[in-house]
Amino acid sequence: MRIVMIAVMMVLWLTAPGWADNGFKEGAREVSRGFIEGSKKIGQGFKELGKDFKKGSKESVQNFKKEGREAGQAAKKTGRSIGERFEDTGKKIRDAFRELGRNIKKFFTGN
Repeated sequence: MRIVMIAVMMVLWLTAPGWADNGFKEGAREVSRGFIEGSKKIGQGFKELGKDFKKGSKESVQNFKKEGREAGQAAKKTGRSIGERFEDTGKKIRDAFRELGRNIKKFFTGN
């Protein structure tokens, strides 16, 4: 008997929202609509956030590449100027040794 009473109560309990007033039904519908609309807006917000993040990362990569190229060009120029300085210094040392050799030759030959 208890089992039958529990089964009847469960059936009535499950069907009770169907007997509710229109106000309750409308309120439940509004709440569900609110959840649906809210989740849609949250989804759109995440989409926009993703687009902004993607756009910002593209700009960052482009700026990084540009700055990298500029730094590479500056390093290349610096490398050339250092190379040119070594070359000039080498030429001056070579000319100084040639002159020293000529002076030594003049000293010993008497010319």
